[in-house]
Amino acid sequence: MEILELRNVSLKLNGKWILKELNATFQEGHVHAVVGPNGAGKSTLAYTIMGLEGYKNIEGDIMFDGESIKGLSITERARKGITLAWQEPARYEGLSVRKFLMASAGEKVDVGDILQKVGLSEDYAERAVDKTLSGGERKKIELASILAMKPKLVMLDEPDSGIDISSLEKIFEAIKMLKENGTTVILITHSLAVLKQAEHAFLMCNGVIVDKGSVEKIIPFFEGKCMPCRHKNMPDLNEVNEDGC
Repeated sequence: MEILELRNVSLKLNGKWILKELNATFQEGHVHAVVGPNGAGKSTLAYTIMGLEGYKNIEGDIMFDGESIKGLSITERARKGITLAWQEPARYEGLSVRKFLMASAGEKVDVGDILQKVGLSEDYAERAVDKTLSGGERKKIELASILAMKPKLVMLDEPDSGIDISSLEKIFEAIKMLKENGTTVILITHSLAVLKQAEHAFLMCNGVIVDKGSVEKIIPFFEGKCMPCRHKNMPDLNEVNEDGC
């Protein structure tokens, strides 16, 4: 069953088209990946789905659970069960991790248990969500809050950013837990390791979806092989070498 559908979605920022006639469907309870090089429009797509200020004036439509959310505010979209985990998580001076998690998911959340699921000890509950935490620690705490709130749809923007190798498996385990809880996950990434956590992938370049399908179909993008693309830097087809680039 489809939970999210993009219908000819286009977005212009500062007089430039950033997203161009995007059409895509995301299946409920699945893990999807949106991949592509820096500047492809991946994060912009996530901001547009979330309805952030400056990203709402789109052409086309966005359907969620069979209803248009084009005119809804970010708060209204969040109430419908849509959430976004930032590449660089926010800091909240003076707010403890415990209060942050309880604000996200209610007072019934087991703070110690949810922290353990992302690889953090319960001691973190009394720490502040501020500059004393590393970017990786804040990212884990943000992911813990998402696990606790159990949204219908979550977009994780570069979930491996700022995460050391030893912690990466905990992030991947959390993605699996979200899926097991019935959450639809969209991974925004240019990482092969993150891509491999998905079941289906979309390849973006220059604001356009240029390919989609199984992860295995998209993996060659990460192996230096050129994919169908309208980017201004696409090589001349008459000069393509034996490796396809």
